Order: sequence, then C-alpha cells, then structure tokens
Amino acid sequence: MQIGIIGLGRMGGNIAVRLSRHGHDVVLFDRDPATVAKVAERTEGGRGVAAGSVEDLVAKLTAGRKIVWVMLPSGEITEAAVQQLNGLLGKDDIVIDGGNSYYKDDIRRAAQLSEKGIHYIDVGTSGGVWGLERGYCMMYGGTKDSTDHIDPILSALAPGKGDAPVTPDRDKPGLDPRAEQGYLHCGPAGSGHFVKMVHNGIEYGMMQAFAEGFDIMKTKNSAILPEDQRFDLNMADIAEVWRRGSVVSSWLLDLTAEALAKNASLSEFTGEVADSGEGRWTLEAAIEESVPAPVITASLFTRFRSRTGNNYAEKVLSAMRFGFGGHVEKK
Repeated sequence: MQIGIIGLGRMGGNIAVRLSRHGHDVVLFDRDPATVAKVAERTEGGRGVAAGSVEDLVAKLTAGRKIVWVMLPSGEITEAAVQQLNGLLGKDDIVIDGGNSYYKDDIRRAAQLSEKGIHYIDVGTSGGVWGLERGYCMMYGGTKDSTDHIDPILSALAPGKGDAPVTPDRDKPGLDPRAEQGYLHCGPAGSGHFVKMVHNGIEYGMMQAFAEGFDIMKTKNSAILPEDQRFDLNMADIAEVWRRGSVVSSWLLDLTAEALAKNASLSEFTGEVADSGEGRWTLEAAIEESVPAPVITASLFTRFRSRTGNNYAEKVLSAMRFGFGGHVEKK
C-alpha cells in the first residue's frame, strides 16, 4: 500500500522504514528537510519519497484512497496537522493519528472529518525506539471499513506472535485473533487512544514500584540502621537475577538491568521525571467513572515531586524512560 507519514521523529521515522521493509510505499514529510532526506535514504528499495510540504505529500499520494499517518506530539501541533488534512483530503480518504492524543479530541476530530466523508483512526502506539526491529503494539479506534482497509499497514508494523507462549482458551468465539499479533481494533474513534492512555497510566505504576524497590535496597546500607542490619547490595546483580525466572521479570526490568550494568549509580540521570499527559488523563477518566486508582495517582504525583528534589528512585525511573523511549531529561 501507499501511505503518507507526517512527523519523522524517533518513532515516525522508524515506522516509515519498517513499512518500507514490508513492501509499502511511504511519502515522507517533516518540517526539517534534512530529516526527510535521512529517513528516505533509510527506506528499503527506494520506497521512501520525500515531500516538501503537507500539500506536496497529499499530491504525491496516488492510491484511490489516500492514507496519511500523523506522528506528531499531542496537542496543538497534531490538531493543526489534522485540520490542514481536512482541507486537503476527500471522501473515503483516511487520517491516522499515531501519537498520544487525548481520546476526547479524537472523538471530536472523527465527527468533524466525517462531515466530508474522511475517516479518522486513532492508533495508540507502544514500542518506543525499539519498534523498528521489535514491532509496535497498537490499539486503534475507528470505523470497521477504514480499519479493515489499513490492516496490511498495521499488520506490517505489529510485532507478530514472536516467542510469547500461547494463551489458553484464545480460540473462544468473540476473541480477536489480531490481539495475538500485537494489534487490536478496540472500537469507535477515540477507543484506541483511550486504551493506550490507560496502558501508560499502568506503566507509571509499574515503573514506580520498581524504582521504589531499588531505592529501598540501595539504602539498606544506611547509617541510620543498626550495623548488623546493613547490607551492601549490588543493584545490577539483583536486577539481573530477577530477570531469570522471577514473577516480576519484564521489559521494564530488562531496561533497568541494562542501565544498572552500565552504571549502578545512575549518575548520568538527574531523576527529574517528566510526564507526557497520559497519566493525568487516566486519572481524569478514573474520576469521571468513580474508579479508585491510588497506585497510578501516587506514581503521577511522585513525578511532580521529582522536579523539586529527587533520589535514587527517580534516577531509576529516568533510566527506564530513556531505555524504552529515548526520553532525555529536560535540562
């Protein structure tokens, strides 16, 4: 298939390259022409075509139904791109927002674009800087017609079954086999980003639990403790042994072990931990639904606190964020 991609940052560029490796043609635009040229050069078989503007990108899409994937930061920049595309595309064309937009914005945009017959699909995309090789876990919302149409694109980006063990009883009626491949149609517009939003809220809590646990172990050698209760524990070795058969083994633990093996003090991190919005939105949804979410609440507030003074736990958080998403601390 042919698809236009707007925004060629850490994830957008790799999405373009991965699609080209699976035989898809990509038309590329970014506000930085040098970035466009670099990504086009990385694509397989000359399948990446550079565009000089959004208008140029749309003009170079020659398929019967034009498809444009927007991979930009959530908020005003994504809103502007969607509105621009609304003025350039026509009936049955498709706009995909693969960023981390607020799901209520998706609902509004889908309704607006549908007035011209344009389809809007929100794709919650997880995989970070590793997605090029590992694939991307995707949760998406939109009409059945439009999501079925782009299935070859989503299938190419998804990780596939890999070596994950088969879940018992997955052959029951009503369960979507695409979930085993790492991508899932969640429902109407907005549902994909809603599921991804909660995913990121859960991620906050998991990361915080690891961070606090390692801080407790590191501080076990504190002078405030009786001397016979002090342990000088090796954080890198503990992270490594937990990776091997422990019930808390996970990709987040893998990233923690990698960072600690490199530098157990994590001195390259300040521990000032940013939040990109999804944790806040998850709590807003919890409040609207009257659902208690104390773990996610505490983990978000800890990130706020980290910006006024921090400890080893926040450095562990920073190390994990850098590991999976390439998130660099703000200076």
